Amino acid sequence: MKSLNQRILFSASLVLFIFIVGTALTLDRAFYDSGQRALQDRMLGKLFLLMGEVEVDDNGSLSMPEELPALIEFEQLNSGVYAFITDQTNTPIWRSFSTLSIPIPARAILLEGEKKFEQITLNDEPHFIYSFAVDWETDGGDYPLTFHVIMESISLEAQIDSYRRDLWGWLGVMGLLLLIMQMLVLHWGLRPMRQVSSELNAVESGVQESVQGIYPVELKRLTDNINSLIQHERKHQQRYRNALADLAHSLKTPLTILRGASRTEKLSQNMQTVLDEQIDQMDSIIQYQLRRAATAGSSPGTRLTALRPVVEKIVNTVNRAHFEKCPEIVIEIEPELCLRMDEGDLMELLGNLIDNAFKWCRQAVAISAQYAHDDIVLKVEDDGPGIKQEEIGRLLERGVRADQAMPGHGIGLAIVRDIVQAYDGALSIGPSRNIGASFIIRIKR
Repeated sequence: MKSLNQRILFSASLVLFIFIVGTALTLDRAFYDSGQRALQDRMLGKLFLLMGEVEVDDNGSLSMPEELPALIEFEQLNSGVYAFITDQTNTPIWRSFSTLSIPIPARAILLEGEKKFEQITLNDEPHFIYSFAVDWETDGGDYPLTFHVIMESISLEAQIDSYRRDLWGWLGVMGLLLLIMQMLVLHWGLRPMRQVSSELNAVESGVQESVQGIYPVELKRLTDNINSLIQHERKHQQRYRNALADLAHSLKTPLTILRGASRTEKLSQNMQTVLDEQIDQMDSIIQYQLRRAATAGSSPGTRLTALRPVVEKIVNTVNRAHFEKCPEIVIEIEPELCLRMDEGDLMELLGNLIDNAFKWCRQAVAISAQYAHDDIVLKVEDDGPGIKQEEIGRLLERGVRADQAMPGHGIGLAIVRDIVQAYDGALSIGPSRNIGASFIIRIKR
């Protein structure tokens, strides 16, 4: 079943069915046992009444009154209640008038004080028989006697059949009511799921921009992640469109110059130089725009990346590229500190910052990272000439200009800014503790 509602309803209905059937069988068995015990007590009472009417003389001869007012059923044919008495040889020595319509069943010899209640078949009909063995004391001695009472089971079966009809009827009604209540509760309980589905359809159709409803805590994380994913995809698409637009805009001037140079019948050395410079600049801009468009950005599935190994790898690479400086490098990052960022984006971000720090430093570069509440603060500092205050605002402006290709804080910084924005972070520039420049990045854990 693909429907969650159908799966829950089927499972709950199955459990309800098993519960009702189990309850019915248990109650049925309990009523049957109770009916048997009641019948057994009734038959035992008749046995005691029968024993009260018996007289045995000293010779062991048994006599009974001609009429038994308290046991009138014994004197009626087909009454369904029968009695007989056997001696120590299991030979019947007395039988009630009602037993003339049935054969006397053969019974096992019982010991003194032993009772036996069981079901037998007489004339192809089920009956119950209760036997009680006693030693009848007389002045002439003790005489073993066994008293037997037989009753038809039809009355008990009729009661049980009536009880079963009522039981299954009421349980069926109760089960139907419970099923209806269960469907109502399920409909109410799954309403937030239907609301989420409706909102997702609205988002998909463009009616609304995100999942906006208030949901139970069990669904809140799901809706929050969905909203994060939606926002991420939109930002990624917008960033990609911006990158393509910027790329097209940035290529206009170089292409115009190339087009003008191509009209010259014979290129001079100076023109060749100009052409080469423009081609290089165009290539640089293209590389930047492609990197910018390829930034993964933050999403619910982004994995944690350990910071220190990435920093150490970049430092080793950049140090070899700037071997002539050999600055003092200080890394203040705990080994267990991780950032929720794509490793490629992190390499691009730190690579540009660390490379800039190496370019402008005099003797030292410091790289640090630490937790600050729900954020991670990452700093890359150098002891170089620093950045003028009026230049900071220009460097952090959105948009790509041709002067971003200038050495130092150019295209690399633009890439850093875009990556930080893709992860909903913040980039700030200020003086470092060594008087140089300090690039501070604050990103959610």
